[in-house]
Amino acid sequence: MEKSCSLLVHFDNGTPALANEIKEALEGNDVPAKIDAMKNAIMLLLNGETLPQLFITIVRYVLPSEDHTVQKLLLLYLEIIDKTDGKGRVLPEMILICQNLRNNLQHPNEYIRGVTLRFLCRLNEVEIIEPLIPSIMSNLEHRHPYVRKNAILAVMSIYKLPQGEQLLVDAPETIERFLSTEQDPSAKRNAFLMLFNCAQDRAINYLLTNVDRVPDWGELMQMVVLELIRKVCRTNKGEKGKYIKIIISLLNAPSAAVVYECAGTLVSLSSAPTAIRAAASTYCQLLLSQSDNNVKLILLDRLNELKSSHKDILVDMIMDILRALSSPNLDIQRKTLDIVLELITPRNVNEVVLNLKKEVMKTQSGELEKNGEYRQMLIQAIHSCAIKFPEVASIVVHLLMDFLGDNNVASAMDVVIFVREIIETNPKLRVSIVTRLLDTFYQIRAARVCACSLWIIGEYCLSLSEVENGISTIKQCLGDLPFFSISEEEEAADSTKKPQVTNSTTISSKRPAILADGTYATQSAASETAFSPPTVVQGSLATGNLRSLLLTGDFFLGAVVASTLTKLVLRLEEVQPSKVEVNKASTSALLIMVSILQLGQSSVLPHPIDNDSYDRIVLCIRLLCNTEDAVKTIWLKSCHEKFVQMLLDKQLRETEEIKAKAQISHLQPDDLIDFYHLKSRKGMSQLELEDEVQDDLKRATGEFVKDADDANKLNRIVQLTGFSDPVYAEAYVTVHQYDIVLDVTVINRTKQTLQNLCLELATMGDLKLVERPQNYTLAPESSKQIKANIKVSSTETGVIFGNIVYETSNVLERTVVVLNDIHIDIMDYISPAVCGDAAFKTMWAEFEWENKVAINTIITDEKEFLDHIIKSTNMKCLTSP
Repeated sequence: MEKSCSLLVHFDNGTPALANEIKEALEGNDVPAKIDAMKNAIMLLLNGETLPQLFITIVRYVLPSEDHTVQKLLLLYLEIIDKTDGKGRVLPEMILICQNLRNNLQHPNEYIRGVTLRFLCRLNEVEIIEPLIPSIMSNLEHRHPYVRKNAILAVMSIYKLPQGEQLLVDAPETIERFLSTEQDPSAKRNAFLMLFNCAQDRAINYLLTNVDRVPDWGELMQMVVLELIRKVCRTNKGEKGKYIKIIISLLNAPSAAVVYECAGTLVSLSSAPTAIRAAASTYCQLLLSQSDNNVKLILLDRLNELKSSHKDILVDMIMDILRALSSPNLDIQRKTLDIVLELITPRNVNEVVLNLKKEVMKTQSGELEKNGEYRQMLIQAIHSCAIKFPEVASIVVHLLMDFLGDNNVASAMDVVIFVREIIETNPKLRVSIVTRLLDTFYQIRAARVCACSLWIIGEYCLSLSEVENGISTIKQCLGDLPFFSISEEEEAADSTKKPQVTNSTTISSKRPAILADGTYATQSAASETAFSPPTVVQGSLATGNLRSLLLTGDFFLGAVVASTLTKLVLRLEEVQPSKVEVNKASTSALLIMVSILQLGQSSVLPHPIDNDSYDRIVLCIRLLCNTEDAVKTIWLKSCHEKFVQMLLDKQLRETEEIKAKAQISHLQPDDLIDFYHLKSRKGMSQLELEDEVQDDLKRATGEFVKDADDANKLNRIVQLTGFSDPVYAEAYVTVHQYDIVLDVTVINRTKQTLQNLCLELATMGDLKLVERPQNYTLAPESSKQIKANIKVSSTETGVIFGNIVYETSNVLERTVVVLNDIHIDIMDYISPAVCGDAAFKTMWAEFEWENKVAINTIITDEKEFLDHIIKSTNMKCLTSP
């Protein structure tokens, strides 16, 4: 079995040193060789070897060494080796060790004294410790603080042993006297820690007599004081008042660690608004003063916890929290925005949105590499503010529309979706948004953003001038028709069908050709080869974005162009009195659609037009050739009504999610209610009075009662042994993300005492046991809770198996009870979650998710089958029903 040791040593199993080689090196006079040999011996012992032959060699050749490293390694060796026999009696050869330890405790060098005292903290054998007690106590008065602080730790660990109180009867009094005279901060801290652990009343007494000096104590000491206050107040809630003053005085300490601990202690002890406000403002100050990103993330987590129970207090600090956006780290920015968005109220929304607007403008500088991602987060944050409070949309919508042509497609897509939602929810902004969109449309470079913008143009251009501008903008962005030039061969074929014009003069037919840079040049047909294939007409460099996207073969966008033009022409019929103008617009729209179809069926592009887009464009052509009122209603009204319905569904889903997150509180009808106004208030501080009110409120609203999912808990209990076994065991399995905790209950069902009872566990798969549970003695018919931690390195299915081993007094050999296997299933790692459409699409693009799985099922309804999958895989459906 592996041994435990206070030192972690990396050990390469490949080349273990042989015991004989170690022995030779130890017997020599070469100090570096001796050090290596000691290290090898320690490594072998830690890995389960026994090496009994080395003990005498070490006593003879290593004990007398004066080298500090050798002495340190000797103490590590002594820590690991077995000091008792099978029956628990100390081995006789340990007397040799005892004499050496006494010499070390009286050594002139303070380092040797200090490490020896440190070693004694890890000794449990009373027979070895007892003769050393006078030497240990004398070290409390040594001139060097290093020795004194280690002597206190040794006294504390000896006092904690089962017979410690008999060995050191007056230790607490001695340490208390020591504490009143000691000047060194770390020795003082250790002394206070000893009183805190071994004689709590003395520690409290010392603290209360020195209340005014607490702010001047060192950082280490202040941390122990806070720990003591937490412990005392948990056991005796009535004494909170005495200590909260100390905590508040420590909020101004120079050490960031102490201030952070103070804030945490305040929150855990008091729910009074004054205390919570002090803690929250402390977290905000630390958030700005600390440069470490991990510290900032932890502070944001603390603020997030406060937000769930004290939202109203944090609302006043929203601008302080927003200042954390100055950090360049995306995780910090994301967390800050998440907290802020839940603290927005009608009172502070304008200020927050203006702040976010400034941050968006900063991202235009392009100094940081992740500006695009940060801008996207800001746009999403502004979007959610504008949905909750539509009146702020006017402040930001025009600024954000400048980013429609952003190179980061995701952030441009967020902007266009935001605009689409705002134009519906804020009718006042419709005219200005449409005008701005038509002005900036030519800057848009992404097909998806173009498609969404075209939909907005088709849906919200309502007046005559807007419709005409919409049609002309689309025409400009498509450039001149056709999209490709026909080859000479086809021209010749065409010309045979036409009446030929003869003239005595030779006419060289001039037609445009495209140069390498995309501009036109005139070229005579005679100089071209007889058979040139059809070539794409790129247009000049100023030609619009729609043309360049169509020439990459994006016919879905072509279909969107066709349906937008159809909507605009149908609307023109309603708003334009002149039929001539309507026919003109309709003809040019038909020409554009036919040109797109021609491009799709030509050999110019590698892929022909897809069937869906083809059908859609043909439908638009038919519609413009023959318009009916019923069809008009569908195109101009029904589509819009469906969009409004979609927005309402989305809002409903979001409110349901917020409700689900809110704390559910339960209260029993016979629970006691204290009437605050009828209570005696003698000797209570303002903070305690506030606390009383808060506790009553919580009791009345049932916030104290956390409703545990008991039925779910019972499902996680695994029976490990049979009912007829002498030892019955069952485990409650808890799976956290990378940890599995087994809480094993072991019951002795015999009439005998079971000695050295040990739960031996082993794992298969990517699981690793963190620590081996220790040995226990179990009285007849008694039970014991044993905890085992297991680390998970991947979400594969794994198995935990093992035995319970024990001895009884009348049987010499050990008895083994084999346990049932515990199967850790991948389902334990999956919990339902929510994810936005854009984030989902990004993840879908990054990973290879799709795997085809053959399904054998008797379910015939898709909805029922989807519900079945969601239930059995413990997932959540992202789209609304």
